[in-house]
Amino acid sequence: MVGFIPVLVVLAIIFLATSVRVINEYERAVVFRLGRVLGRPKGPGMFILIPFIDKMVKVDLRVVTMDVPPQDVITKDNISVQVDAVVYFKVVDPIKAVINVENYFYAVSKISQTTLRSVCGQAEFDELLSHREKINSKLQEIIDQETDQWGIKVITVELKRIDIPEELKRAIARQAEAERERRAKIIQAEAEYQAAQKLTEAAEMLAKQPIALQLRYLETLSTIGQYNSNTIVLPLPMELFEIFKNSKIIKSEEKQES
Repeated sequence: MVGFIPVLVVLAIIFLATSVRVINEYERAVVFRLGRVLGRPKGPGMFILIPFIDKMVKVDLRVVTMDVPPQDVITKDNISVQVDAVVYFKVVDPIKAVINVENYFYAVSKISQTTLRSVCGQAEFDELLSHREKINSKLQEIIDQETDQWGIKVITVELKRIDIPEELKRAIARQAEAERERRAKIIQAEAEYQAAQKLTEAAEMLAKQPIALQLRYLETLSTIGQYNSNTIVLPLPMELFEIFKNSKIIKSEEKQES
């Protein structure tokens, strides 16, 4: 009887070693007893399994970052592009993730690839470049609906890169250059128009105030005098040219009368 006690101790140690399980805070254990799911998932912490009767499957509840391989896509306007993305998801129902799908990570990868091709194929090329947020939201919504039956929650989907043929890159570069030239010409034309408006306003003001014109003459002379120059500038009043003009008109009229 005394020799039987060490055997019991050894058997107890073996039983504890094979039956005691510890699950981390970010994990859950789906326990099968004789092939059937045993209640709710276990964890976190320590729990006991019955050897040879219970079977445990651990599920990680942390957010998973999955890269979607590049996909060849033909857009709605018949442009061939290559698109890849990244999907962020996590398990919210460990039992569904174990029972309803064989490998949820592989399944999410495949559904993400097919959805990426489908959504990008329904969009035009300009929409892929300028409305990424809209495309990302649509991808997240569709993939999340498909993976809900697997106990998976898709947090977000982001397009990473859009590769286009070299010929299309050169065409886009030419288009961008033409657009920049168009904007530059419009800005230059607007500047010339505004300058002409200001000059017209200034001319009208000087015409109404002859004294202002004389002051402008004097200011110009003062500016020229600041530089070392041998040139002498004498401003002539515009009325002097009017006198010569009137005299020519009178002479031409006298010739016509004679």
